[in-house]
Amino acid sequence: MTELQRLLLAYDRHRAEARPCALATVVEVLGSAYRRPGARMLVTEDGELTGAISGGCLEGDARQRARQSIFRSQPALVTYDTRDEDDPRHGLGPGCQGVVRILLEPLDFAAPDNPVELLRSFAQHPEPAVLATVFAADSSGLKVAVGQRVLLSATGALRGTPLLAVPLAEAARATLAQGLSQVLDIETDAGPVRALLEVLTPPLRLVVYGAGNDAQPLVHLAASLGWHITVLDGRPNLANAARFPEAAEVRIVPVRELEVQVADASAYHVLLSHNYAYDLAALQTLLPTDAPYIGLLGPRAKASRLLEELELSEAEASDVLQNRLHSPIGLDLGSETPEEIALAIVAEIQARRHQRNGRPLRERAGTVHSPALAMPTASF
Repeated sequence: MTELQRLLLAYDRHRAEARPCALATVVEVLGSAYRRPGARMLVTEDGELTGAISGGCLEGDARQRARQSIFRSQPALVTYDTRDEDDPRHGLGPGCQGVVRILLEPLDFAAPDNPVELLRSFAQHPEPAVLATVFAADSSGLKVAVGQRVLLSATGALRGTPLLAVPLAEAARATLAQGLSQVLDIETDAGPVRALLEVLTPPLRLVVYGAGNDAQPLVHLAASLGWHITVLDGRPNLANAARFPEAAEVRIVPVRELEVQVADASAYHVLLSHNYAYDLAALQTLLPTDAPYIGLLGPRAKASRLLEELELSEAEASDVLQNRLHSPIGLDLGSETPEEIALAIVAEIQARRHQRNGRPLRERAGTVHSPALAMPTASF
């Protein structure tokens, strides 16, 4: 279950119980921090927390401030400077060596476009989107602008509060095209505002070919990351939902039908069938697509033989093995057991998804997190 899914479940429970709550959102980070902009935490009036905005060092103070925001019925922007060794609010000492700004907002359960409902809209229609959130305004501008939001989907659908919808939507479109979250100063009729333009990406879709016992820990681990999982197998005794309760879909697909299946070109595909004919049919279907990841369980000799049978030239086979087909599958973690192999596969997919090499972070040049497009120092 994803962090967003847990937040939505907690929100629905609090709403049903009429428990006032506030949303704490990391809106800006300057320097190093445990969580990046877009991290969220739900806080009830009596202090129950769902989600996290740091590694635990900011939650206590943010909880108290969120409760004050609920009591006052007003949003608040809080800045934590973890570079300050003498700051007593969170007891970090040297800490993460960064500045973290958090927007605290009391939630109106009756408002159809409150921030949690906008996030629900994205979750219900999983496609790339941008959530634009105003968290600061010039002192001469309209303070009501703080908390204004616009949700822009890849299809152009727009939801949000109306006051600053036009300038926020324009910035959101540009951010969606670039594909990286950013913080921007935006000129509006109400004066300059500062906003987080957060790129929202749908859960990774994973298709697993093969419903054997070694597929179960893979599905379990992938599901814990919130991935959307489909399991395919031609054996009815294995391809059933009872064996894979965390999968979104389990389908019985015989090999003769697999050959004519239209592959999900944007999904990540893992071949674990232990059946040569099934793997051959899957590869025949997948290789012509733009699937970002095709992983094949087994030795190099098996992959070479499959590519020979697909009648690829030596140059084509070399290109496939170099750029398209991950075989042997997974990162080199010394894996032996099904659980360890699942970890190696999931780790390789995660690295591939974020265009990382899977090496130790201590060997990475530069920052741990990919930089956003533009996060200049606030001018107000």
